[in-house]
Amino acid sequence: MSQSHGKVLIVDDDTFIRRALHNTLHGMGFDVEEASTGEEALDLVRKVEYDAVLLDINMPGMGGIYACREIRRSLPRLSILMLTVRDSEADMVAALDAGADDYITKPFRIRELAARVRAAVRRASTDRADPDAVIQIGNIELDPARRVVRKAGEPVHLTPTEFELVRYLMSHAGLPITHVSLLHAVWGPEYGGELEYLRTFVRQLRKKLEDDPANPEYLLTDSHIGYRFAEAKPEPVEEEA
Repeated sequence: MSQSHGKVLIVDDDTFIRRALHNTLHGMGFDVEEASTGEEALDLVRKVEYDAVLLDINMPGMGGIYACREIRRSLPRLSILMLTVRDSEADMVAALDAGADDYITKPFRIRELAARVRAAVRRASTDRADPDAVIQIGNIELDPARRVVRKAGEPVHLTPTEFELVRYLMSHAGLPITHVSLLHAVWGPEYGGELEYLRTFVRQLRKKLEDDPANPEYLLTDSHIGYRFAEAKPEPVEEEA
């Protein structure tokens, strides 16, 4: 019997979408359970330990945003991916502000879905590891305990604020972080609207970390939403003969 890649809960009021997601994720090696309402999802996450939740944003009764807030309040480390309508920036920002880790737009592509869910499950296991562990993404290395960042093995001089910004982004690598969330996390709760201030710091960091700051490889922009640090590419797995 093959080993499960993780346990995923699908929450969507559309039976067809639930079934399609279930079959896809099950075929990828995940254990999959379903809920048709936000209320049912809340009940399940309190009883079962999941690695990730796929949560539709638009559902009758308890909507996805409220359900996300409630799940996040009780399970701060659970990976939550919101299913949103394509090109709805307001929905995406609302989902991230409610505590979602990422979002997948409908209609979704199977390869994108697979990558996002695998990354979410991988992050769930990483979050249970040592918070002071060194983070290595490409040729960028961050050592939280020593407060050192290296590029291709060479130390990069960062101000304390620049270091905190990089640490927050790298510790959430692959996730879209809204402007407001970044300002709150690095500068404090009294910040939130200083977007140009944040952009200035990001420009400075790109000059220090990127080979080509105009075409960043690591510190990426999510248009109208915020920033994300590129996720580490998983090591290739050799298939058994």
